[in-house]
Amino acid sequence: MALFQLDPESIVARARNAATDRVHIPNRAESLLRGAIGFTLVSVAGFAPWAIFERWFRSMREAQLYITCTVTFILASGPLLHRLIIGPGSLLRFYQLFTVAFTSYAITWITFWVSLRGESGVLLGLLGGSALMGAVIALAFGALTSIGKAAAAIMAGNLIGYYSGEWLHVEIGWDYRYLGMAAWGGCYGAGFGAGFGYAFYTAQARVRALLAPSEAALPAESIQSRQ
Repeated sequence: MALFQLDPESIVARARNAATDRVHIPNRAESLLRGAIGFTLVSVAGFAPWAIFERWFRSMREAQLYITCTVTFILASGPLLHRLIIGPGSLLRFYQLFTVAFTSYAITWITFWVSLRGESGVLLGLLGGSALMGAVIALAFGALTSIGKAAAAIMAGNLIGYYSGEWLHVEIGWDYRYLGMAAWGGCYGAGFGAGFGYAFYTAQARVRALLAPSEAALPAESIQSRQ
């Protein structure tokens, strides 16, 4: 089962019928880098409501903050990360997939945090949310065999990013509160994003196999004439 026409056959069909002369296929290093850089920027934006609420809207409740952060993450993600999906028509499909995947992650994290609080709530929320997000991404591409790799990559990146950001926040935050918040968001985004980029890369393994680099570099008309 695939979602949002992200099955390999649909992606390859769109790539082969593209109006442009070339269809770019990101390799693993590019996917990791795009994920890390793009999600760092997304995360800094997503953490911004935390500082804004604390400074100017202190009457806002915790649930309102979480909802605002989640919406900000989703809105900022598309322009920076949609090219993790191979071929044309990726922006809308990325938004559709990311909305489902990140909302699932956010709900899982918030549920564990609100229920347990403390370190156990954070850790189980990170692990559970990351596993669910990886599964959603792999399922969306119809890549059932990639669920484990996608989930593990997001888990590892998320844990490294979150806890390194937390450490920086503590170190910097005593003297520079908002800089510490930004540092936490940046570390969280870089780690999470690298895992996120790898999840997209591994989930599209069959797409790359069907759409060979030598073929992707040819004009679409030439590809069609060979079929």
